[in-house]
Amino acid sequence: MKKMLAPSILAANFINLEKEIRKVEMAGVDLIHCDVMDGKFVPNITFGPIVINAVKKITRLPLDVHLMIETPDDFLDDFVKAGANYLTVHQESVVHLNRTITRIKELGAKAGVSINPATPVNTLCEILEIVDLVLVMSVNPGFGGQKFIESSLKKIRDLKSIREENNYEFLIEVDGGVDTNNITKLKNAGVDVFVAGSAIFSKDNVTAAALELKNMIA
Repeated sequence: MKKMLAPSILAANFINLEKEIRKVEMAGVDLIHCDVMDGKFVPNITFGPIVINAVKKITRLPLDVHLMIETPDDFLDDFVKAGANYLTVHQESVVHLNRTITRIKELGAKAGVSINPATPVNTLCEILEIVDLVLVMSVNPGFGGQKFIESSLKKIRDLKSIREENNYEFLIEVDGGVDTNNITKLKNAGVDVFVAGSAIFSKDNVTAAALELKNMIA
């Protein structure tokens, strides 16, 4: 399974967002990760469908949209129409997860589910057969630049084992504190999609930083 790097624009310079995206495109990244926060589910506010639509016009790369919001069902149509190729909701914010995942797929996007650091993998057992992606949060969601939580590695290994045992096809994604110090461990644990924000966009040479991570997961 191909390993993919997904720079998170949450850490980018929004004044020069198009230039920032061009820089990571030059490194050959695979997805653009967009963190949507509402100030309720997480203690921060970022952006909504209007920005997703603007980013869609900037890049031809698939958009990996992560909804860290309450009542995401109310906005699924809006984000898919705006350009989300992957649309991920949180297990903790959805009452009827099967219905939500099914709806995302009906709208034509790949459907993902995310779990917070304190949420065990076994809460997803009944949904893993139909999801396209499982996002393991390796920090508590809401802010960029946090320290990686080591116990996330076990979750990733557990998900990989479940996938292999059942011949499931979901991608395993990790988001939070991913950098050159832990990306090889994450790859070995079973991660397919690596979200990195500060490790890329806080560097003086954004393209070189993205390329270094890309080479480490190749």
